[in-house]
Amino acid sequence: MASPKTKKSPMAKNALPPGRRDGSNAKPRPRPARSRPLYSPAEVHEIFRRFSVQRPEPKGELEHVNAFTLLVAVVLSAQATDAGVNKATRALFKVADTPQKMLALGEAKVGDYIRTIGLWRNKAKNVIALSSALIDEHGGEVPDDRDQLVRLPGVGRKTANVVLNMAFGQHTMAVDTHILRIGNRLGLAPGKTPEQVEQGLLKIIPEEYMRHAHHWLILHGRYVCKARKPDCPACVIADLCKAAEKTSEIPAPLVPIAPLAESVAVEAQ
Repeated sequence: MASPKTKKSPMAKNALPPGRRDGSNAKPRPRPARSRPLYSPAEVHEIFRRFSVQRPEPKGELEHVNAFTLLVAVVLSAQATDAGVNKATRALFKVADTPQKMLALGEAKVGDYIRTIGLWRNKAKNVIALSSALIDEHGGEVPDDRDQLVRLPGVGRKTANVVLNMAFGQHTMAVDTHILRIGNRLGLAPGKTPEQVEQGLLKIIPEEYMRHAHHWLILHGRYVCKARKPDCPACVIADLCKAAEKTSEIPAPLVPIAPLAESVAVEAQ
């Protein structure tokens, strides 16, 4: 007597058992993005302690005289260098340091002042539009609220965070290309978007260092942890850094660095 056949579970045509893939057209599954910092709270604290010793009072490099001119300078800095923006705005802010004066100047004359900055036509239009909005909606004052700031023409989240931090002392994190790179390269706050990196940094940076944290990270990324070739021998956190491409385990001497403006003045003497 023939033994009964084992009953096989039904399987759709061309279906594969669980866990198997058809190698002819299979695509590798993307690895999930690393979302947790690589550093302990003690290590994060030490990183920012050293930054605070190196630059006790870091300053933004965009020149301004009040909250309004800061807002305008940050709007103009999109896809432009701080040095290029400063060169254009020194003369502009002498004649228009309030929304009322800027609006009176007009789009064409604003454009003449900022013609050396990339995308100057659209930026001149935004500066006039945001000046008008400040007068009509905020009595000519720059609001200290992110939701209100991002509703202004030409103002995004990063710009709003810079203004809130520098003009109003709020503990915000303005993620530019430098901080986005550092957050991922160092594994401090991995994320695919600026907002993911922002939220990651806000979670791990000790409150006592939040006031200047975004400046420390920007300056570190601009002058030390550079995009193409990090200057690891000049890095004060080289021994703590967990970046795969670092070239030194020895931290640079932890000494205060003079602000950029002071350094330039000394060199000129």
